Amino acid sequence: MTPFGKKIRLLRKNKGISQKQMAADLELSPAYLSALEHGHRGQPTWALVQQVISYFNLIWDDAEEIEQLARLSHPRITVDSSGLPPETVAMVNQMARKIRHLSPAQVTAIAEILNKQDDD
Repeated sequence: MTPFGKKIRLLRKNKGISQKQMAADLELSPAYLSALEHGHRGQPTWALVQQVISYFNLIWDDAEEIEQLARLSHPRITVDSSGLPPETVAMVNQMARKIRHLSPAQVTAIAEILNKQDDD
């Protein structure tokens, strides 16, 4: 499940809206909405993100959060490590092999390191 899909599911559940109903209201197929929620589809389009924001009447920080989660919701990514030091290339390849086996605590620790880089 992607961060965007998780948030959409939470919003639907909190409003008591079924996946089938939301899909119909947004003129999407229920299968597409399900695949989007479960991370089996790529990043949603800007237009769809705006539809979701409007559908749930989100404003300000909540709308911005949905947009940010959509940007972070590539279920499959490619990392271009060309030109990077060998140690970095090795780390990226190791991450690709082991990412499915990381514990939530390990993921949190790595995210904290990466987020700290944004602050610097």
